[in-house]
Amino acid sequence: MRIVPLPEKALKLGRDMVIADVHLGYEIAMARDGFYLPSVFYEVLKVIRSVIEREKPRRLIINGDLKHSFVPERRERIELRTFVENVSPLVSEIILIRGNHDVGVQWLRELGVEIADELELGGWKLVHGHKLVEGEKFIIGHEHPAIRLRDEVGAIVKVSAFLIGKRLIVLPAFSPWAYGNDVLREIVSPFLRYINEDFRVLVPVDNEILDFGTLSKLREFLKRL
Repeated sequence: MRIVPLPEKALKLGRDMVIADVHLGYEIAMARDGFYLPSVFYEVLKVIRSVIEREKPRRLIINGDLKHSFVPERRERIELRTFVENVSPLVSEIILIRGNHDVGVQWLRELGVEIADELELGGWKLVHGHKLVEGEKFIIGHEHPAIRLRDEVGAIVKVSAFLIGKRLIVLPAFSPWAYGNDVLREIVSPFLRYINEDFRVLVPVDNEILDFGTLSKLREFLKRL
């Protein structure tokens, strides 16, 4: 099965498309805590519709954390419904693999969304990645992988990344607000502790994917800067 990372932080897996960590309603949850952020909901919707229309996948698979809040929010529910109603006509099916943030999502079944804890596809097991499960090859989200890059004058920027291994693929977070976890400094998902691979680091930038080589070589290179 052909695996193609896309610049929009989605993964083409055969005839299906996989994204992870959309975190709809993030701004709503932040506002409840006194932090006010501009809504990116329609930006997210525009990007996912655009990439689906271009790639024409059969199904959209959301590998966990479609929503953000652990507490039920009316506005979050509106965003979820709007998301599904806008994306459903473009694919034959939407599948949500439950992540740790996906509490209270059973009502999405009424909109035709299939909900599962894991999915086998082309020899890969798709799970969110917040807890270990049995299997050989996995595609996960949850980690929000990113790397910090520093130029010759010391400026630092954090960029999202795909981690591509033979037994494990880690998806970048689809949410624009998920700045990412620097995997050269800290690991979140237990899968990255359990499966020891020298991942290929692919960075989606604008309309292309940049290959930064392996994680070990990148670590050594950044140490020398």
